[in-house]
Amino acid sequence: MSSLQPPAPATRDDGAGSSEFLARSVGVSLLAALAGLMFGLDTGVIAGALTFIGDEFHASAQMQEWIVSSMMAAAAVGSIIAGNLSFRFGRRKALMGAAILFLLGSITCALAPSVVVLVIGRIFLGLAVGIAAFTAPLYISEVAMESARGSLISCYQLMMTLGIFLAYVVDSFLSYGGHWRWMLGLMTLPAVVFCIGCLFLPDSPRWLMMRGDTRHARLVMRYLRSSPQEADREIDDIASELKKEHTNVWTFFRTNPNFRRSVGLGMLLQVMQQLTGINVLMYYAPKVFQAAHFGVAASTWSTAIIGLVNMAATGLAIMFIDRWGRRPLLLLSCGVMKLSMAVAGGLVAMGASPLPQENGMVAALLLFVAGFAMGAGPLVWTLCSEIQPLRGRDFGIACSTFTNWAANWLISNTFLSVLEGLGEARTFWLFALMNAIFIVITLGFVPETKGVSLEAIEDHLMQGRRLRDLGR
Repeated sequence: MSSLQPPAPATRDDGAGSSEFLARSVGVSLLAALAGLMFGLDTGVIAGALTFIGDEFHASAQMQEWIVSSMMAAAAVGSIIAGNLSFRFGRRKALMGAAILFLLGSITCALAPSVVVLVIGRIFLGLAVGIAAFTAPLYISEVAMESARGSLISCYQLMMTLGIFLAYVVDSFLSYGGHWRWMLGLMTLPAVVFCIGCLFLPDSPRWLMMRGDTRHARLVMRYLRSSPQEADREIDDIASELKKEHTNVWTFFRTNPNFRRSVGLGMLLQVMQQLTGINVLMYYAPKVFQAAHFGVAASTWSTAIIGLVNMAATGLAIMFIDRWGRRPLLLLSCGVMKLSMAVAGGLVAMGASPLPQENGMVAALLLFVAGFAMGAGPLVWTLCSEIQPLRGRDFGIACSTFTNWAANWLISNTFLSVLEGLGEARTFWLFALMNAIFIVITLGFVPETKGVSLEAIEDHLMQGRRLRDLGR
């Protein structure tokens, strides 16, 4: 348990008391979601800095791919070690470790005298991102109440989009002087804020229960819930799940086909998210716009607008995720992305005059980003944190997070080469095809988990229900 113990829980159960406990739950979740802000900042900032870094260090296209993708490769490694860190030391301490790595990486990148040192700094950032991307949604899912769990987990994605937008805005202002070191160095400020925020987080009650610390788990749960009865009931449900089976996680994975199904679905969802094409746009947006005949300044500001739409659409998703549900939003998301990628490819293939092509391309890509942000962006992280059984949750989420970063690395490390080989139009059409396939996958396998407790989802999984029926 953190040395910062929450105060003894109140016993009020009126409207004012419920509002107070809701504010606590939201506040704790938002502090953890600052990991998403750092993720977004370090993801978005490289898009505007890359051209100037390439000019200063005379970096080839392949070297620029490595500057971008080194963070993804390190994030994959970070996601693997995050499971062990989170299980052994707790979610809060894992987030603190990520915050320190964010700070070290930002300073290293800003002061880098060569591409090699810059890549080392990006590796620090990647380790931080991998740990944070694993731990933050997991932590939020374990402290949030059922009625707001989807929205609160999605706050991680909202913070990520806010970080991307802020990074794009900073890049846009600093691009006139080519100040790429300032672009990267300003990331140290939010890293310090994140470090301080981690000091105020309580440990996850579910993690404390797995460690056998029932007293502290109950104390934290009463701090976060609107009544002692509700908190005690949730603690009792967790205790019941933990008593069912105590096996090594590898043994659990090898011997339990239902657990393998949930791990497989989590990995599939992360591959889906990456193959939508979103990170191609996030990492290489200025280059994509330049390929559509935009100038350097126009490309940078168009990228900033993309960041704004990304953030706004994610905010809308948070409003509706616990009203409409996961499946409808995910289906709508994939449909919008398929349409926008097909249109973008058609515009490039038509070779229209520059002004109509520019306007049409911006509209298509903004629609694509809105489609991603309203569903595939926040919902994949939400679902991956909901569908894993408690005793295998660290392992299952580690597998899905590693898959996310492995696919992310592969795409970011090959995109410029694919763009040169296939051409702009065929590349956009390839992503349109991927999103069409994802509609079919969502219909066949993705469950509706709105308003269902984590313990109920686990019960349904272990009963052998179809994956798409886990929430029923």
